Amino acid sequence: MKVLIVDDEPTLLETVEMRMRRDGYTTFTATTAEEALNLFRRVRPDVILLDIMLPKRSGFDLCRLLRKESQVPILFLTARASESDRIQGLEMGADD
Repeated sequence: MKVLIVDDEPTLLETVEMRMRRDGYTTFTATTAEEALNLFRRVRPDVILLDIMLPKRSGFDLCRLLRKESQVPILFLTARASESDRIQGLEMGADD
């Protein structure tokens, strides 16, 4: 299974990638929405782990763009835990 991990925090990105690889997943990483969109189009991952707070373009914006092209499962990984953030993510097309 191919997993695209999108986060601008290097330590978190490396930790998640290491754990996913250890569990047998093929991983791809991106630190910006633009990089993630290009990588998504190239590798067609089976699932996306997406941070909300990215430089230049938010994870919410990226989720909306991805939903125009695919129904790939999108899970937000974020330090933001407010109910309004969760609702906004689901409204943008996230699965969780």
